[in-house]
Amino acid sequence: MPVDTASSGPRTLVPARPASRHPHDDAPDTASLFTRLAGLGDGPERDALRGELVAVWLPMAHRIAGRFRDRGENIEDLRQVAALGLVKAVDRYDPSRGAFESYAVPTVTGEIKRHFRDRMWVLRVPRSVQELRNRVRVARRELTQQPGSAEPTTAALAAHTGLTEDEVKAGLEALDSFSTLSLDAELSVGDDGYSLADTLGDVDGSLDTVVDREAVKEGLRRLPERERAILYMRFFEDMTQSRIADQLGISQMHVSRLITRSCARVRAEALRQ
Repeated sequence: MPVDTASSGPRTLVPARPASRHPHDDAPDTASLFTRLAGLGDGPERDALRGELVAVWLPMAHRIAGRFRDRGENIEDLRQVAALGLVKAVDRYDPSRGAFESYAVPTVTGEIKRHFRDRMWVLRVPRSVQELRNRVRVARRELTQQPGSAEPTTAALAAHTGLTEDEVKAGLEALDSFSTLSLDAELSVGDDGYSLADTLGDVDGSLDTVVDREAVKEGLRRLPERERAILYMRFFEDMTQSRIADQLGISQMHVSRLITRSCARVRAEALRQ
């Protein structure tokens, strides 16, 4: 039982020496306190007792957070997440359904895993890929536990996990995918260094021109010969309207009207297609 260390004033709970049924030193016997908590209504007394229970079980939450160190997240942040999971466990625990530790451990662990799943990925990765990553990571650790063990092959990981080799490859690719690589990151160390952006293709602006040309072909074929000739001289030979007018023996105003009318007709036919 936790021991009251003060004869007056607010009580401070100190974890008593664990009984033999507790596997860890951070698992105090607080069964009677949880029973008392369950019988209290909302108010200062319940809030104080709830806070004391969270405090004495906090070392357990920190121990669980320590299991997830070296995975790309600060240990202090993991402890904060674990503490949040512990508060949820204290609030939701039903003393009639077994020991608190049996309920708290999976609750805290689940909160930490949810943190990794929802907050640690810069890009949103499907949950199925995240699960493959975890299975491959655990299998690789198990296969390399013996001193001198070589890095397991894809086939060995597949045999150990029961996954296909393609699934193992997807899990391996996701192992180091918490962060993204900048497009400006240099990919070589020589004088001719280039960035990732330099390796990416770009949209060819000429593709739009090809599409437009194919769209207007039929409309151009249906134009009278003189109007086709005017459009050719204006847009392919880059002749001015005045020069076209001189060559055809008509006024510049007439050339302008013919160009406008021809373009509108071709455009209308292209849109109908």
